[in-house]
Amino acid sequence: MTAIDARPEAATALTFPPGFRWGAATAAYQIEGAAQEDGRTPSIWDTFSHTPGRVRNGDTGDIAADHFHRMPEDVALMAGLGLTDYRLSVSWPRVQPTGRGPALQKGLDFYRSLVDELLGKGIRPVLTLYHWDLPQELEDAGGWPVRETAERFADYAAIVAGALGDRVPTWTTLNEPWCSAFLGYAEGVHAPGRAEPTAALRAAHHLNLAHGRAVGVLRDLLPSTAEVSLTLNLAAVRPLTRSAADLDAARRIDALANRVFLDPVFHGSYPQDLLDDTAALTDWHFVRDGDLAAISRPLDSLGLNYYTPTVVAAGTSAIPSAWPGAEKHARFVAAPGPRTAMDWPVDAGGLHEILTRLRAELPDVPVLITENGAAYDDYRDPSGAVHDPERISYLSAHLAAVHRAIAEGADIRGFFLWSLLDNFEWAYGYSKRFGIVHVDFASQQRTLKDSARWYAEVIRAGGLPADGDEEAPAAR
Repeated sequence: MTAIDARPEAATALTFPPGFRWGAATAAYQIEGAAQEDGRTPSIWDTFSHTPGRVRNGDTGDIAADHFHRMPEDVALMAGLGLTDYRLSVSWPRVQPTGRGPALQKGLDFYRSLVDELLGKGIRPVLTLYHWDLPQELEDAGGWPVRETAERFADYAAIVAGALGDRVPTWTTLNEPWCSAFLGYAEGVHAPGRAEPTAALRAAHHLNLAHGRAVGVLRDLLPSTAEVSLTLNLAAVRPLTRSAADLDAARRIDALANRVFLDPVFHGSYPQDLLDDTAALTDWHFVRDGDLAAISRPLDSLGLNYYTPTVVAAGTSAIPSAWPGAEKHARFVAAPGPRTAMDWPVDAGGLHEILTRLRAELPDVPVLITENGAAYDDYRDPSGAVHDPERISYLSAHLAAVHRAIAEGADIRGFFLWSLLDNFEWAYGYSKRFGIVHVDFASQQRTLKDSARWYAEVIRAGGLPADGDEEAPAAR
């Protein structure tokens, strides 16, 4: 596929630094399909999606965007857009079906082929080891609330590093462990669908431990030049008012959303207020000697996923809640402004807030925006085109927020748009479209949306096209 036409005369108002990484992201279960091919066994999301009432319209990831069979076509799309990087995830049950024992070479062969295809097109692979698809056999043995799962994850990391370590320059251990722990084990709206608040806190720690164990394995097996990272969906938590009660509600949510991961990973401890807030649920006895040292092994970068801000006030949240220990103290308030098809407020200021916080708290840790994007009600019109001006507006505003943070001194190395393709959107099934490439799930036909062409121009120009007479300081 040839590169998409770009307008050479287009001026750029916001130019990003040389070498800035322009990418897009996907996740294995959301796009691959081929759920039972070549020895792959069920993950918790296979089980969850096949459970009646769990996923909208009874949708599953059995076929998804059929990327497993259409991978070369999809990589050609990436090359046509001019992506410098592509963030993919490996399906754990595709390469180690039971979560234990030897690797399945056919599964590894798929990822070898994908990485080779990317490198052949000049696209850097950014590999995520875990994007929520725990092998079902490990969940049957207790899942993330039990310590053994962290140890099994380290073994799995060794398998993938051994197969791909010579060709993949950037490695991410976990994607959004908050979702795995709290949506999966506290609120139960994600796989495995358990509503057990104490188990969720145990899961959070064992996900942190899995990350630390995997970092140790990756450091041992990868070249010294490899970049090792973690991706967190940090929340821009805002109190509704400056009242003491609202400020305390925001503190509680910040502890559960952000500091439960940031503090052990970067400071080697859990926040005391988090331990106090959750004391009625657990005494955290599952944190053993040596755990925090393993969890806090140094990283080369931090991945940040952001979509919308979080506004909280004093009150009571719905039960079951994704916020163990905070349900009776905090409620969530809808932020003002336009909304996406997910009913999420559009507010690029929240992204700037988090980047400013990270610059202050972790000044020596480079940041990658590993996910940012929006779902809208896209469709192909009678001419076959897909017009999505709202998505272009969303992305433009959020890239401007990134540029502003860079200009203020934040060390931000790249931006990965979510998502390359329309896909299986977890509990929403196929009802929500985040892609810049439209997928007709009946025919699997791919169609570039207007946002894809816009993003290709941003990449080509190295920044945002001029918009009126607005000026902004050049990023360093």
